[in-house]
Amino acid sequence: MANPDNMQAILEKAQKLKLLILDVDGVLTDGKLFFDNQGNEYKSFNAQDGHGIKLLRQTGVEVAVISGRKSTTVALRMQSLGISHVYQGYEDKRGAFAELIARLGIAPEQAAHVGDDVLDLPIMSRVGLAIAVNDANIAVKQHADWCTSRCGGQGAVREVCDLIMQAQGHLDDMITAYLT
Repeated sequence: MANPDNMQAILEKAQKLKLLILDVDGVLTDGKLFFDNQGNEYKSFNAQDGHGIKLLRQTGVEVAVISGRKSTTVALRMQSLGISHVYQGYEDKRGAFAELIARLGIAPEQAAHVGDDVLDLPIMSRVGLAIAVNDANIAVKQHADWCTSRCGGQGAVREVCDLIMQAQGHLDDMITAYLT
């Protein structure tokens, strides 16, 4: 887990980012899966996370999702947020990561990944900034550069978006735009 005294190093890594990659279950959601009697899946997404993603994208940072599961609900939510880089059904996320980096023409160090479970470790070990949500598996926290104070599905992604915007000098401008 990241040392709180090392926040300057975290901000320096965040300054270089051009891509934020998110896991879904346990990061954009609280990790709970709900199914009705017909097998329809339901997920709950945090509105603050969604708005943070929209603000971050306005600064020029791309956002992508790589998930081990497939879900129509996820596809619909990502579409509503304007996220076009959506990779679902990748239990081994390395292939999706390599394709995404190549498609965007960026170096792995220019990407951050937010994860919560061991499926995320292969990407976290390759990016410039590895982030764990507060309620992540202990192994994920141990391999993260930084850990959010909020849990997955409860504003952790917004916290990450704000950190990146702060590091890149955009956060104050984004907030000021709502005050005028």
